[in-house]
Amino acid sequence: MKKVIDALFSRAFVLIVAFVVQIFIILFIVAKFQDSFFYFYIIGVIFSIAILLSLINSNMNPSYKIAWIIPILLFPQLGWIFYLIFSSNRFSKVTKNKEKLYYAKHLDELSKVIKSDEEILGCLSETDKVAMREAKYLIEYGESQIFKNRESKFFPIGEIYYEYLLEELEKAENFIFMEYFIIAEGKMWGGILDILKKKAKQGVEVRLIYDDFGCITTLPKNYDKELEKYGIKCSIFNPANLIFSVLYNNRTHRKITVIDGKVAFTGGVNLADEYINEIERFGHWKDTGIMIKGEGVWGFTVMFLNMWKFLRKVDEDFFKYKVKNEDISKEDGYIIPFSDSPLDKEVVSTNVFMNLINNATDYVYITTPYLIIDYEMSNSLCIAAKRGVDVRIITPHIPDKKAVFEVTRSNYQVLVESGVKVYEYTPGFIHAKGFVVDNKYAVVGTINMDYRSLYLHFECGVWMYNSKTVLNVKEDFINTLEKCEEYSLEKCRKVSAPKRLFRSILRVFAPLM
Repeated sequence: MKKVIDALFSRAFVLIVAFVVQIFIILFIVAKFQDSFFYFYIIGVIFSIAILLSLINSNMNPSYKIAWIIPILLFPQLGWIFYLIFSSNRFSKVTKNKEKLYYAKHLDELSKVIKSDEEILGCLSETDKVAMREAKYLIEYGESQIFKNRESKFFPIGEIYYEYLLEELEKAENFIFMEYFIIAEGKMWGGILDILKKKAKQGVEVRLIYDDFGCITTLPKNYDKELEKYGIKCSIFNPANLIFSVLYNNRTHRKITVIDGKVAFTGGVNLADEYINEIERFGHWKDTGIMIKGEGVWGFTVMFLNMWKFLRKVDEDFFKYKVKNEDISKEDGYIIPFSDSPLDKEVVSTNVFMNLINNATDYVYITTPYLIIDYEMSNSLCIAAKRGVDVRIITPHIPDKKAVFEVTRSNYQVLVESGVKVYEYTPGFIHAKGFVVDNKYAVVGTINMDYRSLYLHFECGVWMYNSKTVLNVKEDFINTLEKCEEYSLEKCRKVSAPKRLFRSILRVFAPLM
């Protein structure tokens, strides 16, 4: 009974009720004007036509266009209303200029104190012009710079990530910055929180950002105020309220920890017990992460501080948190910590992945929890396979979201028919997000192969070239294959007619899921 009562008064339930109420309000307004139905219908049609023309002539992804055009055509009276409320345009127009100003200012300052891009790019150009061009794109649009990689460590499972994270947090002397999509009370967060409390008491500056929607069922209301009592500065990204709008579409899906400007962590691991298999939700939870040391940490420091400034609307000296990292002398290839924002028109993660696929000559190995991709990405994977590149993709066998899982599987057949090999991780759910290509390139970060990550969320990752860590990512992929089952073309074709229809409908609306 207590669980039922708690569920009825939970924030998630209240928000669902608020959403339903708003839908009924819209329907009530329509019913109220029933006597003037004809005029109301004409007004709706006019607005719908205007929006349809705007969509057709926009630079929006074609899949998004179709996902909105269909409901607007089916329901011209109401479709345009829902588009104005829930489409992904309004938030961008209101905030993107502020975001660009923040980023432009600090990236300009960044270039004044770090070894020039041209010098490092010049060295890279002498060995690999393709890599140089890909790096140049990321530097220009990924809101970062290229660094000579001093030290990086790849974690093939969340438990190891957590072990190293605790160890490095214990060493903190000056500051700790953390930004995560999901934080859940339990063993993992409890262990981290104990250290954060202790460090804050010792005078270490501790800052935390968490996404409100990501934590809506895992943290109590006003949890930020509770953390502030311990001396932990806390900001909530995009707090949920009772008035629904497109604001809810844009989340921070990033996972970042920066310690003293010397160590940084990122990857797929959130701060909840399933990520370290302390609890079982969807079978064995397979995740990955990466730790970097050296100059490249500055990329994540700036990334975090830009978000902090965006949320707090405060000015501060970024360079107060920059260290020289002179104690690390070894070099191991090149890295670019990069960020992807939904507030501009540049789809950085999509373009990074497309570049890797299109320039691959030997193999492309991908791990992703979701495979919900548009025609361009799917076609690039198919063409790569057709020209002899070994393209392999690992997805989960046990899903966390059944509808999304059906859309993922609906993409298998066209890929497999073209020679792409698709595998499912049979022990459970694979939450790892990674690319490894030709023993030269790897990307490890927070980016799923789905519309939300590629177009709607704040994301981050580490692009690596000619680093030993690239081979570690490959080794993990090969080891993971041993626990996977290949999804054959015969199995793709055995899907029943009703399920095919269901998947087809889901695919149309996949960009809005």
